[in-house]
Amino acid sequence: MLSPLRPKIEAIVNSEDVEIKIRLQQICDLLRENISYYDWVGFYFKNGTKEELKLGPYSGEPTDHTIIPFGKGICGQVALSNENFVVPDVKAQDNYIACSINVKAEIVVPLFVNGENIGQIDIDSNTADPFSKDDEEFLEFVNKEVAKIL
Repeated sequence: MLSPLRPKIEAIVNSEDVEIKIRLQQICDLLRENISYYDWVGFYFKNGTKEELKLGPYSGEPTDHTIIPFGKGICGQVALSNENFVVPDVKAQDNYIACSINVKAEIVVPLFVNGENIGQIDIDSNTADPFSKDDEEFLEFVNKEVAKIL
């Protein structure tokens, strides 16, 4: 289910005539529209020299969480740990920032450029425990492709 999307991700990344922000938006839309349990897909990026993340392009319900301090919530924890974070049940997490009452699970994968964590892709799901190792590997692939244009 995820691997047929790889050439589409590559095609978006390689569309050099399209602005980067638009390409990131196209990736968010592609993932949300093609993976049934990806209910919100977005990129967060380090906000300059501040110890916080700033929301970039996303697809899904609007969110109030446009700025997330390092260490807060799943995204803020990934900004510090530099590691994937899969949350099968958001209710079981103490340090979780709720974006919607419908969200049941979340996966966050850091985005590295030249070895530096400059942001992440964040997926919220309204399905309980939907994420597998395949999702992690696929999102790592997405971030490696995105890193080529940042």
